[in-house]
Amino acid sequence: MHDEQPSYRGAWVVLGGVHLLNRTAPRRPDEPIVLVRVPPQEVCRPATTVIVRWNALGPCPAEALQPGGTRLGAARIHGGELFPDAIAGPALRGLVGTEAAPGLVPLCYLAEHPGGGYHAYAQIRFHPEDACFVRTTREPVGHGPVEELRWFDPVLTAHAESSTALNNHLRYFRKHFSGTELEIKYTLDPAPDIWSASMELLKALRDGKLEGCRPEYREEFQIHHTENHLFDVTGPEPEIGYASFIPTVTAGHVLKRKWFTEDAFARREELTPGLDITPDRFETFLREDLNLQVRAMPPFQRVRYDIQCESLRTGHVYGIFLDRCALLAAPDVVLSQCELEYLRSRSILDHHQDEILIEMKRIDSWLCEYLASHGWTAEHTFYSKRSFLRDAIALRPDLATP
Repeated sequence: MHDEQPSYRGAWVVLGGVHLLNRTAPRRPDEPIVLVRVPPQEVCRPATTVIVRWNALGPCPAEALQPGGTRLGAARIHGGELFPDAIAGPALRGLVGTEAAPGLVPLCYLAEHPGGGYHAYAQIRFHPEDACFVRTTREPVGHGPVEELRWFDPVLTAHAESSTALNNHLRYFRKHFSGTELEIKYTLDPAPDIWSASMELLKALRDGKLEGCRPEYREEFQIHHTENHLFDVTGPEPEIGYASFIPTVTAGHVLKRKWFTEDAFARREELTPGLDITPDRFETFLREDLNLQVRAMPPFQRVRYDIQCESLRTGHVYGIFLDRCALLAAPDVVLSQCELEYLRSRSILDHHQDEILIEMKRIDSWLCEYLASHGWTAEHTFYSKRSFLRDAIALRPDLATP
């Protein structure tokens, strides 16, 4: 799971002209490359994702070099003064000159490997407060002193080979198990206030309580508040599961389909957005347009708080959702759950998808222990919204939709 070798000996944020990433201009033999030595920023090793927060770096030695190795100058610059407003600050401008400064950006994060050479992490997001880097080297490159820049050409080559992913916003995400939802549930009883529970859990992730994981970079929390009109799909046999209509903010509905006979970890899922259909036609649409046999279930309100948890070791992103579902016709009938779901992967390097299952098992163990320590639940389940509604009707037949 983790690299057991001695700690990495050095880490740098490498700065250079943005044209070295997007290739809008040729490389020049006299252009400056800046090595900013920083404290190691990986939360685990080996890592797939590295987040650098400029203010947290403190004073950093910076050295400007030409590609041939000629030293242009050096300075000590506080991390927060490198790129105020995502533009090279005065100290950097003084180091590289007024001609090079306007196009200066973080090119990569460079980590020295104990066995020699360097791992490179390409810059994919860059802001005044922070930057996000994704590993592009499967094996260390460029053995030798960092100032000799032997790693530089292999790093640029690796970036060019994946430029359509790295140079486009969010293209570096991929989805494994496409069309299948992987989800573990935890029924919360007694039900907590899910807002305060979410904030506390989010803080635990920020504080590194789940090893190798942090809240997803710049997408750590989402709020959802919807109505759901769910139909139990009882036939034909290949279609058994449920169909749920969820209103959108603008107009129309999203149709969520899930296929399963028994509550389970993996279920086929499909979303159809933009349906211009009113609630009085939901059942007719399912029966006549989709040829389904359905049973209307009591509609419910769902309040859900989504914590996005990113494994910086693998690049896989998981949702930890806390939600509260209450029947519209009987607000005292409530289901409160926590859910763990695989969402997507931030990586350009291939990972075996079975790794997701192994990692989910590890997160499940941690989450079970966390929830149990708060007295909410001691084990996971696969208890679905369909089962909740079926059970509610069994206990209260008056809730059945005519």
